[in-house]
Amino acid sequence: MQAVEIARAIISNNYTIDELNNIADAIKFVRSQLTRRNTSAFVKGSRVAFVNTKTGVRFTGKVDKVKQKFVLVDTDVGVRYNVPASMLVAA
Repeated sequence: MQAVEIARAIISNNYTIDELNNIADAIKFVRSQLTRRNTSAFVKGSRVAFVNTKTGVRFTGKVDKVKQKFVLVDTDVGVRYNVPASMLVAA
């Protein structure tokens, strides 16, 4: 089942509050697992890239520090960003 189909099923069906809470808990769990996997994929000195969600500008740089959910990135333009691990890709 694709994400669009899942969203349509949730919107169109009559789920109880408990069922919706179970769906939300499952989504939160998967997000935390993805974040954990992403943070473990990067080490200090790794080249990474990300897109600033406010400006749409793509930045590349090196990992300075890996935290639990965020990664501190020294960009090539000299600015340091605290980026969610889920937004980073290897450059």
